[in-house]
Amino acid sequence: MTLTLYNTLTRRQEPFETVEPGKVKMYYCGVTVYDYCHLGHARACIVWDVVRRYLQFIGYQVRYIQNFTDIDDKILNRACVEHSSMEAVADRFIKAYFEDMARLGIKEADEYPRATHTMNGIQRLIHELENKGFAYPADGDVYYAVRQFAEYGKLSGRKLEDMQAGKSDAYGGLRQRVNVEDPEYQKKKDPFDFALWKAAKPGEPAWESPWGAGRPGWHIECSAMVRDRLGDTIDIHAGGADLIFPHHENEIAQSEAVTGKPLARYWLHNGMVKVDGEKMSKSLGNFTTIRDLLNRGVDPMAVRLFVLTAQYRTPIDFTDEAIAAATNGWHTIKEGLLFGCQYGQQLGWGVGTASLLPETVEYFQETVNNDFNFPGGLTVLFELAKELRREGNILVHEGKTETSPEELQRQWQTLVTLAGVLGLEAKIEAEIHPSSGLSDAEIEARIQQRQEARIAKNFAESDRIRDQLQAEGITLIDSRDGTRWHRN
Repeated sequence: MTLTLYNTLTRRQEPFETVEPGKVKMYYCGVTVYDYCHLGHARACIVWDVVRRYLQFIGYQVRYIQNFTDIDDKILNRACVEHSSMEAVADRFIKAYFEDMARLGIKEADEYPRATHTMNGIQRLIHELENKGFAYPADGDVYYAVRQFAEYGKLSGRKLEDMQAGKSDAYGGLRQRVNVEDPEYQKKKDPFDFALWKAAKPGEPAWESPWGAGRPGWHIECSAMVRDRLGDTIDIHAGGADLIFPHHENEIAQSEAVTGKPLARYWLHNGMVKVDGEKMSKSLGNFTTIRDLLNRGVDPMAVRLFVLTAQYRTPIDFTDEAIAAATNGWHTIKEGLLFGCQYGQQLGWGVGTASLLPETVEYFQETVNNDFNFPGGLTVLFELAKELRREGNILVHEGKTETSPEELQRQWQTLVTLAGVLGLEAKIEAEIHPSSGLSDAEIEARIQQRQEARIAKNFAESDRIRDQLQAEGITLIDSRDGTRWHRN
């Protein structure tokens, strides 16, 4: 079973072969820490978290690096508004990042380099570019000479002649608008050149350098971090599709001009998030942060499931209906994951871990090996969870199961293991709720609504009512004589 990946650089799906057998060096372009993380960040972080988990599951030793951009105009602007400092703003939102990601079940990276902590590596790389003729100083700034790098545009497919000032390109926009009176433009030898180092401005944080006090450009920091932490060539460079151009294109130009080696063997990009069919933006009023969403009561595992139901490279549309469907789907998987805790003792399971179902694991792996087909992998989880739920209902109603306890333990252990690969975990404590404030009459009314839904074979609605009651501290027990309930 060979893992194949769609490589943005080659525009085709390729077998995965690492630089060093059995090991993966992976870098993900992280967040600029000037605000709380939003749904787009949630998707990217979940996708690359699961990619890392899956690579480890199939036997790779993964070194996973994710950066924080903590030098940026947006950070400086926020610090100015808050009468604070760039460092204080960055620290606050880095702390918030870890809080949000912990709630989503994101495993921490092996290292989180920051631009402010990589200044020596950044300046060293700029100096080497200058020595090799790919960069030039200009009144305290340093610019990358784009036309010196013959392969510029190979990642994005853009050509410089198609991006001339005022000319519409194949990507639907004007790629180069030039203000000839802009001081920065006047410093450049070519309008396509981009800043590696920016001269200090009054009142802004600055670092000493051979070119004078200043701060690095955005693109150079990732090239320096990759090189410092992972070496000249890595296996996977990951990020959102919006970073392909110019950020990742510029990274390639910077790194490969110095080393003469490929920066990354595989370039992977996740699709963007829309909200009700529109691009997410504050101006449209559809901007949603992770903590706002979770604080509204949406289960973090439902968010993770929502992200994984779409192929990672395609756009996804966040709607109330989509998150409701993901919530219902998570309830199904969660019920399967809790099967062992609820019925294991009754079925006489031992304390040890049961063996997995080899054919199921093999099918899961064959499916996901096709360019990280996580939606296909989820179908395996749903089949296992639904079967365990069915057996649980039989056990409750009839006091026995159709399948042997040993086989059920293997099914359950397989579900728990594969769900863990996707980062889906049901905590027992999540099932403990305060006593409900519903009256007996209100509870009976909801049970009647559930019964009507079951008669109509609207099992999704039936499950929703049951799960809602469970969330409010009411447990339903179905039997041949009807439905009984009790307060937790």
